[in-house]
Amino acid sequence: MSVTIKSKSDLLKLREAGRVAACALEYAGKIIHPGMTTKQLDKSIHDYIVGCGAVPTFLGYGGFPASACISINDEVIHGIPSPKRIIHEGDVVSVDVGATLNGFVGDTAYTFAVGNISQEAADLLKVTQDSLYAAIAVAKEGARLGDVSHTVEDYCASRGYGIVRNYCGHGIGHEMHEDPEVPNFGKPGHGMRLRRGMTFCIEPMINGRGDDVRVLRDGWTVVTKSGSLAAHFEHEIAVTQDEPLILTRP
Repeated sequence: MSVTIKSKSDLLKLREAGRVAACALEYAGKIIHPGMTTKQLDKSIHDYIVGCGAVPTFLGYGGFPASACISINDEVIHGIPSPKRIIHEGDVVSVDVGATLNGFVGDTAYTFAVGNISQEAADLLKVTQDSLYAAIAVAKEGARLGDVSHTVEDYCASRGYGIVRNYCGHGIGHEMHEDPEVPNFGKPGHGMRLRRGMTFCIEPMINGRGDDVRVLRDGWTVVTKSGSLAAHFEHEIAVTQDEPLILTRP
């Protein structure tokens, strides 16, 4: 495993890329509405990123055909935007965005509530997002990677939710996916020791029921096997000598 330690200059550039991704995601949250297609939302995100002088990282990545992953309800991640897929009142919509600027990548995700959603959905979104911030809080210099992973697992599993184990967070820098892998489950006190200058994405992917997922025939879209709702939140962070630094803030 080869983990790249970032310089102060690198972190400034990562923060710039992260800000573009975060602002694009914030913009998506402002314009998403019932009746909109996921393709329309994707185009708006694409145009926003390009308008900031950045490149949509996801477009063409591994053959992915769009600039954002847009996943609805029981879709966990990697939903392909389509002119036929309409967003409805009461949906929960996960939007995952990447932006490359000056050779560095920003990557962030948020699950939006469209209009009035069920209490069940609202609870899932809150717990998933809260688990992200709980995990970020422990990502300090000297901690272990397992401490971060275990925090997500403990926070969500103790409340009865399923933990997606097939996919995970990741290191990030010049490339979107670098070492180390950052699972959403693990043992405290185990794994790599966190060092100042490490940058990675923490991204809880949590199911309403059960851990298991499957990939649809499009080869990308990951859905819950139980048919339950899913939520996905992600921030890119840097380990510092003090508190963890969130690089993906608007």
